[in-house]
Amino acid sequence: MTRILIIYDSQTGNTEKMAVLVSEGVKEVHGAEPILKKVDQATLDDLLAADAIIMGSPTYYGQMSGRLKTFIDTSNEIHGKLAGKVGGAFTSSGGAACGAETTLLSILNSMLVHGMIVHGMHEYNHYGPASVGSPGKQETKLCRLLGKRVAELASKLKAQKDSHLGKQ
Repeated sequence: MTRILIIYDSQTGNTEKMAVLVSEGVKEVHGAEPILKKVDQATLDDLLAADAIIMGSPTYYGQMSGRLKTFIDTSNEIHGKLAGKVGGAFTSSGGAACGAETTLLSILNSMLVHGMIVHGMHEYNHYGPASVGSPGKQETKLCRLLGKRVAELASKLKAQKDSHLGKQ
């Protein structure tokens, strides 16, 4: 089973809706299990146990929320132990041109510092899904696509790693 951890913060419920949509995309991949957690329920052990980590946050002043940032700051205790895991990000904001891209980049930057493999999107919303308010039809599609693609890549990498270790 490939474990895909989806950690999110949500004040109005919009980012939470996106997290659920991401988990639906994960479920489309055979053998992938989404684990959905609000940031205040997530632990460092959750990060270590996951094969992939997708994080979502509302956009606050062009950055991730303070709660998600605080959680990521505690991950310095396990620095180097997330290397090779697949990562992705998503965000919601209150309006257009409110800093969604910089919010996504702030999350992805943290993942890159950990040595994670970041999965971008070439079609649209390159850094990850971004929604203005509640996710609409396009954002719904992109959230599910992010979950599916991260799960597919994590599953392939896990299978390759397991075959090198002689596991089946």
